[in-house]
Amino acid sequence: MLNPIWLWGDRGLAARMTRFSLLPASVLYRVTMAVRARAYRWRLLPRNGVDVPVVAVGNLTVGGSGKTPIANWIARYYADQGLQAAIVLRGYGGDEANVHRRLAQSAIVIENPDRVAGAREAKRNGADVVVLDDAFQRLDIMRDLNIVLVSTESSRAVRWTLPAGPWREGIRALRRADLVVVTRKRADRESAERFAHRVERISRRPVVLARLGVTGFTGLLSGEAVPVESLDGARVLAAAGVADPYAFAGQCSEFGAQVRLLPFDDHHEFDDVDMNRMVQAGRRVDYVVITEKDAVKLRSMWPGNAPEPIVASLDVEWEYGRDDLETALDAVVSRVDDLLT
Repeated sequence: MLNPIWLWGDRGLAARMTRFSLLPASVLYRVTMAVRARAYRWRLLPRNGVDVPVVAVGNLTVGGSGKTPIANWIARYYADQGLQAAIVLRGYGGDEANVHRRLAQSAIVIENPDRVAGAREAKRNGADVVVLDDAFQRLDIMRDLNIVLVSTESSRAVRWTLPAGPWREGIRALRRADLVVVTRKRADRESAERFAHRVERISRRPVVLARLGVTGFTGLLSGEAVPVESLDGARVLAAAGVADPYAFAGQCSEFGAQVRLLPFDDHHEFDDVDMNRMVQAGRRVDYVVITEKDAVKLRSMWPGNAPEPIVASLDVEWEYGRDDLETALDAVVSRVDDLLT
């Protein structure tokens, strides 16, 4: 299986020739997606409504844009307003669903590839509002607010659609959204702002800028907080089974750590060999740092006699446009209140 980081990011001759060989499949994919979108827009394919306000969060590229933390933030925002939020997602072996359950403890979390059925189940379970995680391309379900994410880092990737590139749709699909969130992890704010202004011109939609940053660390098994200052000058192994492990390593290095990366595929299922690699490597460094997404799988597997990894807490910092986002989120539930009064 081709490594997507190499395939879509490498500028070498081998990667470019491989991408070129995949262009016919990419053209077919792009045409199929465009025809499908038009079929829904022209009502040739049915769109299903659900009897609950729906906020959809999605992106244009495969992974790495921050859907999970932002969908989780939205659920917690509604909870702070006294509403029962539900998060409905397709589910990939439970890792993202368990992250949602851990970080938004009051939310109802439902895994169901059929988002319509999942949203209706959420309504039956008492949800006041449903947040769909990874649903920009799920055109079969109606939504009250359509939010699409684009990462600043993706602006450096090749512009081709799957499989030759990481794009699910062309960038003009942004116009289907009500609001665009530009995220950044490794990119500096100046680059992110330039990209956000470009996105605003193309999408003709309000644009919000968010930084997805590591805000703290806790022990995997003990749950004890580890001061971020502890990483300054420390030798760190960043082990990550996420879409962009290099971004995660870069975030760890921002605390002054000397970081070595052990990357795994996104949604990686860890086995004993992986565990042994991390345990042995952990004995040669000061810290093994893992993501919350991987921690939900490793917590029950990690041997108690080995030094525990520390889990990086990722949170959203709104750099501008937060008022626009909150106004849009409030409007979703206020419209329903108006209908009921």
